[in-house]
Amino acid sequence: MNEEPLVSVVRGSLDDHEVAALAAILASRSTSVNSGTTVVPPSDWIRSARPTTRSRTWRSSALPR
Repeated sequence: MNEEPLVSVVRGSLDDHEVAALAAILASRSTSVNSGTTVVPPSDWIRSARPTTRSRTWRSSALPR
């Protein structure tokens, strides 16, 4: 077993709450090497806010696309 610590405090001293917060952040940021990232498609609400090349007037809505 490796006896070297994974994280060490270089300056200052941390209390129990700060060590717990640091451990939670490190645990949440760690990922498995083989885990695939899932791509979440943008929602309709986000897509509607993006600028488009077509005109958004009521007159042009009746024109063919």
